[in-house]
Amino acid sequence: MQPEPKTKSKIELLRERSRIAEEGGGSARMEKQRSSGKMTARERIDFFLDEGSFEEFDKFVVHRSTDFGMEEQKFPGDGVITGHGLIDGREVFVFAQDFTVFGGSLSETHAQKICKVMDMAMKVGAPVVGLNDSGGARIQEGVVSLGGYADIFLRNVLASGVVPQISCILGPCAGGAVYSPAITDFNVMVKDTSYMFITGPDVIKTVTHEEVTKDELGGAMTHNAKSGVAHFAADSDEHALRITRELLSFIPSNNMDDPPFVATSDPSDRADEKLNSIVPESANQPYDIRDIIHNVVDDEYFFETQEHYAPNIVVGFARLGGQSVGIVANQPAFLAGVLDIEASVKAARFVRFCDCFNIPLITFEDVPGFLPGVNQEHQGIIRHGAKLLYAFAEATVPKITVITRKAYGGAYCVMASKHIRTDINFAYPTAEIAVMGSEGAVGVLFKREIAENDEAYRTEKIAEFQDKFANPYVAAERGYIDEVIEPRYTRPKLIRALSLLKNKRDTNPPKKHGNIPL
Repeated sequence: MQPEPKTKSKIELLRERSRIAEEGGGSARMEKQRSSGKMTARERIDFFLDEGSFEEFDKFVVHRSTDFGMEEQKFPGDGVITGHGLIDGREVFVFAQDFTVFGGSLSETHAQKICKVMDMAMKVGAPVVGLNDSGGARIQEGVVSLGGYADIFLRNVLASGVVPQISCILGPCAGGAVYSPAITDFNVMVKDTSYMFITGPDVIKTVTHEEVTKDELGGAMTHNAKSGVAHFAADSDEHALRITRELLSFIPSNNMDDPPFVATSDPSDRADEKLNSIVPESANQPYDIRDIIHNVVDDEYFFETQEHYAPNIVVGFARLGGQSVGIVANQPAFLAGVLDIEASVKAARFVRFCDCFNIPLITFEDVPGFLPGVNQEHQGIIRHGAKLLYAFAEATVPKITVITRKAYGGAYCVMASKHIRTDINFAYPTAEIAVMGSEGAVGVLFKREIAENDEAYRTEKIAEFQDKFANPYVAAERGYIDEVIEPRYTRPKLIRALSLLKNKRDTNPPKKHGNIPL
């Protein structure tokens, strides 16, 4: 007589269900994912979070669709892994789409899982990080899957400015799926393996007859350098996740917290003689503003965002005396640091992010004005330039400006001038604060006289104008500049100013929200 087969215990059944869920779409599909240079969804989460800290939600959720034979194809988790874990000991919510299950496509239940962690993040005040790798809406579910996208979009909007939201694009992200990352605060893309676009190359070829590859249309460098949709271009999944961890180290968990403080051995009173000679004697000679930034911040470390987009302005994070700060700086090494449409929009969004999350703003100013040209005017430089003005004026976080050289015309006003509630304004002795450059001003003021006299007369008038206006002292006499400083003392001056402003309180008039010139 054969012995009765041993029935599995409930513990064994749980373990078996967990094992099946963790297999995703199966070993063959996982190997295919790895062979294409990508990590699997669970490998990404394990790499991203502090070791052993991941707590998963909804591991056994399956879709409810019965059309097109879908009732025969069910995978626990339904193509997305959701939960929470720790990064440097701080709570973070995460969802990772699993391309091995239905191509990571979004179904009703897939969306509900994402919405659950987003709702929880809002309740407890923790960041949300999305690891996107999806073929788009699940076609078999029709409008239900589209509704799932809209449910996520709503939460992206409601969470905006409440908790940080970061998107890592680690594979395809197309159609409606792109709008969630577009609303989030930062987008990290991976070269060669990730792409984003509304309509793919095939549709574009059919409609407009343009031929383009996926990478040219929506690859990492396209969105980092041309569209400005992405903020970082990583070399691999691992690199993207390391970037995201580092980004989180500069920002608070929510809009009620302060950014993490990181102690430094870099002396707060460090004066650097090199700073006295970085800005050239000639007003037309370029220099790299990063040379000033690196010499001023803690350990000379600057975490730049959107490095490849609108390089005439530099934005990113650093620390001063251990305190996280956001830095906005005109870049004289590219287009003389002029403000154009792309630079204005890039800087405005960064300023607003910092203001949302209590990160003080340090502005390094060397700006000759707004970029002239028919193309700029027709594409709306007035409206787009006003975005940066609006962002700086609206911001209530501590604001400190250092004018290193040029501060001309309307661009002087826009770049965190005293007149738009900047708290402390410094200037180097090399600063030139005026309506316009000396040559242009003389050409306007003495147009007739110059026509009637020789070149020596023009040269004399330019020298006269430079002596009278191309300096920081007229503005200092008016109180628009709080102090003209030796460049070598920039670091201690900034750290002392931040300490002064630590308990700053400033508010905007009560309103539903302003109407930024979009």
